[in-house]
Amino acid sequence: MSNTTGNDPLARARRFSVAPMMDWTTRDQRAFARTLTRHALLYTEMVTTGAILHGSPRERFLGYDEVEHPLALQLGGSDPSELAECAAIAEAWGYDEVNLNVGCPSDRVQNNMIGACLMGHPEKVAAAVRAMRAAVRIPVTVKCRIGIDDQDEDADLERFIATVADAGCETFIVHARKAWLQGLSPKENRDIPPLNYPRVHRLKASRPELHIGINGGIKTLDECREQLSHVDSVMVGREAYQNPWLLAGVDQALYGEPGPAMSRHAAARAFRPYIARRLEEGAKLNHVTRHLLGLFQGQPGGRRFRRHLSENGHLDGACLRVYDDALSLVPEKSDYEAEPRLAEA
Repeated sequence: MSNTTGNDPLARARRFSVAPMMDWTTRDQRAFARTLTRHALLYTEMVTTGAILHGSPRERFLGYDEVEHPLALQLGGSDPSELAECAAIAEAWGYDEVNLNVGCPSDRVQNNMIGACLMGHPEKVAAAVRAMRAAVRIPVTVKCRIGIDDQDEDADLERFIATVADAGCETFIVHARKAWLQGLSPKENRDIPPLNYPRVHRLKASRPELHIGINGGIKTLDECREQLSHVDSVMVGREAYQNPWLLAGVDQALYGEPGPAMSRHAAARAFRPYIARRLEEGAKLNHVTRHLLGLFQGQPGGRRFRRHLSENGHLDGACLRVYDDALSLVPEKSDYEAEPRLAEA
């Protein structure tokens, strides 16, 4: 299915994206993802408006490497003026998109009127979108759920989408589960509410002029292709992080172009200069390499690779030698004997 919002500069990149995930989609993880896919749209962790406006240094919350583009900043907040100011800051920093979080179910964000609780306040979301769009030229998008608590998945979702779309939002990424703000923990909200893909498909059918993306429980590239016959884009979260080699098949399968990594070892070597640079900047080795622990999942030596990095990467003075030694524990295939990425994915 092709996107119908033709003025969106990220329409092609958005075909596949890696979901924003707290503590996971850091700048280091995103830089590593670029050794596997050139085209997928990457998202930051959610950053609150308070962190951007009052945190210091701002680089801590907004810093990134140029290799990460196309790159979207996900914002958490509900005050229109603060969100507009943060959107303008994001644009000035060079981000390609600003996304408003209307899906996170944690108690902490609820208390600050952030995340999924905003699905009960579509007018507030519309006001925020309107203010952000007036402040920037880059796309302003919304990531939401199909509903919260006892909301009707049909009537209330339609009302939410209509209200926010009327404010100028053309792109919605919909996690195809409800969020139960009462009774379930954030972790339980990722698995217990049942997935309802057909509801998102019906949303696209009823609003063909909007870009509708789908998120939730998608684990393979075959599933991605199936979803793309119903919606405009697919967002993958935990599977893309825990099994990062999935990303190595994305460019070929979904963009029709070869990806940058011929093998897992090639991706690991391509990431080495970045690790060296981060170490020179004062980063600890394990803070960077923790995002690679799943790279050799299911491969001979994969467990030894993970164990070596886990047991040694946090030690004082841990350097690239630790990383190189971990890689040496995994038998390397010849350059053109890369795993069948699509079959594995």
